[in-house]
Amino acid sequence: MMKITPVVKQLLIINIIFFIGSQLVPVSEQYFALFFPENPAFKIWQPLTHMFMHGGFAHIAFNMFALYSFGSTLEHFWGGKKFLFFYISCGLGAALVNFAVNYYFYQDAMNTLIANGFNKTQILQLLNENKMDTRWQQLLTASELRHFYDAYFGSVIGASGAVYGLLVAFTFMFPNAELGIMFIPIPIKAKYFVPIYMLLFDGFFGIFGSSFMGIESGIAHYAHIGGALFGFLIMWYWKKNQFNSNRWN
Repeated sequence: MMKITPVVKQLLIINIIFFIGSQLVPVSEQYFALFFPENPAFKIWQPLTHMFMHGGFAHIAFNMFALYSFGSTLEHFWGGKKFLFFYISCGLGAALVNFAVNYYFYQDAMNTLIANGFNKTQILQLLNENKMDTRWQQLLTASELRHFYDAYFGSVIGASGAVYGLLVAFTFMFPNAELGIMFIPIPIKAKYFVPIYMLLFDGFFGIFGSSFMGIESGIAHYAHIGGALFGFLIMWYWKKNQFNSNRWN
């Protein structure tokens, strides 16, 4: 097992400090979780701080184990600065994609309500008072109304977006590495496991969400997809330009 690398070690410590602090002071989540920008709870630092917050022991344990397992390998080959840039970029990318999807759902519902005579200021006032106009149910489907509320009131916490970026980077660099997965006795190569896992777990449930068998997961699938997407784009760019510094002009 690879020795823990310096930046990974510091990230683990920061995440653990945030986790303990959030357990001792639960209200801290209102300041450090990522809220929708239209929500009064949104703060400018949340796109960064949300990736150090976790909702429970299982949540942080899984993410920190993945950070140690994949992050130490990547930092060993890249060095600390490059690894930290990649990790933070994927976390911010996760926040950006999650915001973009929520903005689509939010704006789609808002446009429908405004087109039917409702005033945006009044709509936001009702939302901030945790109220609703029953006429909204006549204009929006149950799914549209749920997405509208989830986008406005929902918050995102966790390092999962950044971790998904690490999974993609590891697959780029070590596609034939065999991963031992719990409950599956046969090791699976990274180039097969990671894409299939993301497609099924985050692609499927991200699209269908709680409409599938009535399951409400509470998982920010779009943030996962965002972290993976930014990880892929960064790795693709680095691979494409890796020899530029050695070329003759």
